Amino acid sequence: MHTITIKDIAKALNLSTSTVSRALRDSYEINPETKQLVLQYAEKMNYRPNPIALSLRENKSWAIGVIVPEIANHYFSQAINGIEETAYKRGYHVMIFQSNESYEREVANVGHIVARRVDGLLISASNQTSDISHLKELHEQGLPVVMFDRVSDEINTHKVVADNFTGAFQATEHLISSGRRRIAHLTSSEFVYISKERLAGYRAALEKYGIPFDEKLVHYSKAFDSNYVRESVEALLHLNPKPDAFFTASDRLALGCLEALHDLNIKIPEEVAIIGFTNIHAAHLLSPALSTVVQPAFEMGKTAAGLLLDLIESKKKPVEFKTINLQTEIFTRKSS
Repeated sequence: MHTITIKDIAKALNLSTSTVSRALRDSYEINPETKQLVLQYAEKMNYRPNPIALSLRENKSWAIGVIVPEIANHYFSQAINGIEETAYKRGYHVMIFQSNESYEREVANVGHIVARRVDGLLISASNQTSDISHLKELHEQGLPVVMFDRVSDEINTHKVVADNFTGAFQATEHLISSGRRRIAHLTSSEFVYISKERLAGYRAALEKYGIPFDEKLVHYSKAFDSNYVRESVEALLHLNPKPDAFFTASDRLALGCLEALHDLNIKIPEEVAIIGFTNIHAAHLLSPALSTVVQPAFEMGKTAAGLLLDLIESKKKPVEFKTINLQTEIFTRKSS
């Protein structure tokens, strides 16, 4: 199958190749009628720019790098779908790396991405990342960087997050309204932005209903591995009085919590209720079905990609950056 080129378009429309090239780039030098003629013909003939030629001519790779903690995670796979949809529509390719929740691997991935001369970087930080100097350095050198989901206050750039505070508040309020008073909060790294926001929402709900905050009921799990989660659950259940509910800062932690409670023959929700955060793909299939706070992962990916591409294509450096909060929604099921 013949791949149509700029020369083919120019010959068909009796225009010069330079005129067609400028029209496709939306140059101000070309009048609107000619632009429309060229664009309509290019679309009709399914014209696609040659990325190698574009890269050489414009000093652009037409590619963006994406780093997520785990590709197999349903939440991040949905975010990647949103990123790729936006990038594809605007003529960009996506290179995806995963940190596997490792700071060292995240730093290495950033190095690999930069070596491939991407036009910008989208990143959700690893669970271990407390130092983001590797991102700040790139950003200060002029590479557009946008953070999403797991973001940091230490870098001044666009960020896209779920409304973690409100989601956590509503999850905790739901448990309180069902009669729970000893609500344990199982979370991940205390350095991660989303952990701080969800802890703040949890505390605010307790305060609203006059329930004293007890630091002993907050447990930071070392990892998402079920063995680490079990250690946290068992430690919390040894408290006196013990928890009558768990609010976990992620559904991955909720899975480990469910497994541990099942193994300990604790009835859910009769003895202990559980609600998670994220809405994993199989949440409704668990036994019992898992209550959870839903994050708009696909929309987050689309929004973050759009902000990054706007930065890449902008002729001016932005005067200010913005943080976009996307609304969460609570799904109550049998676990609570």
